[in-house]
Amino acid sequence: MSNRILLVEDDVTLSMIISETLQRDGFEVMTACDGEDGLRCFSRYGADLIVADVMMPRMDGFEMGRKIRQTDRYVPLLFLTAKSDIDDIVEGFELGGNDYLKKPFRMLELIVRIKALLRRNVPQEESLFTVGRYTLDMTTQTLEYAGQENTELSLIEARLLKELVLNKGRTVDASALMLLIWQRDDPYSRNSLHGFVHKLRHYLRHDPALSILNQRGIGYMLTVRSR
Repeated sequence: MSNRILLVEDDVTLSMIISETLQRDGFEVMTACDGEDGLRCFSRYGADLIVADVMMPRMDGFEMGRKIRQTDRYVPLLFLTAKSDIDDIVEGFELGGNDYLKKPFRMLELIVRIKALLRRNVPQEESLFTVGRYTLDMTTQTLEYAGQENTELSLIEARLLKELVLNKGRTVDASALMLLIWQRDDPYSRNSLHGFVHKLRHYLRHDPALSILNQRGIGYMLTVRSR
C-alpha cells in the first residue's frame, strides 16, 4: 500500500515538480494550493503525511498546522519555507511540526525526510486493536482476519473502525464521528459516514459475531456476540 502525501504549496510549478517526483518514488500525492484548501482536503480524505509551504495566501501553513493538530496529534507535518529566522523555525515546531526544510532544497533530501517521518508514525502501543477474529493495525492501515487475510483500509476507514472498536458495546454519536473525521457535521458528511460504515460492515463480514448497528437518529455501535 503506497503512503498518501498531502502537498500544500501555492507555487504551481514547484508543486508539480514535487508531486511528480514523489509519485515516481511510489507515493500517492494529493495537492492543495493554500492552507484553506489543504485543510479541506485533509478533513475529507486524510493523509499519511503533510508537506506544507509556510507562506501561502488565505491561510498560511502554520495556521493550517495549528488547526490540524486540534484534531490529529499524529499525522507527520513537514514545513517548507524560504524563511531562515530561528523564531520561525521554533514556531513551526511548537505548533506541532515534525520537520522543517528550507527552500531551495534537493528532491532527494525531501524524500529522505518524508520516509524518516513515516517510519516514526503512531506509537506501537496505540497502533494494534483486536476485535473478534480481526486485528486492526493503524500503522499499516490494514485489517487482518484470523492471521490470514489482509484488507487495506483508507485513513478514514481505519480511524472510523478504531473509534468503534474503542467504544465497542456503546453507541458512538454520529455527530461526534463526523467531527472527529471531517471536523464538521452536515448532510454531506452524514451521507459519507453512512457509506464508510457500509464498507466496514463488508470488511468484517467473515466474523458473524461482529455487527455494526445503526442506532437510528443517534449513531453507530460495534457489537461482539458471545460464541
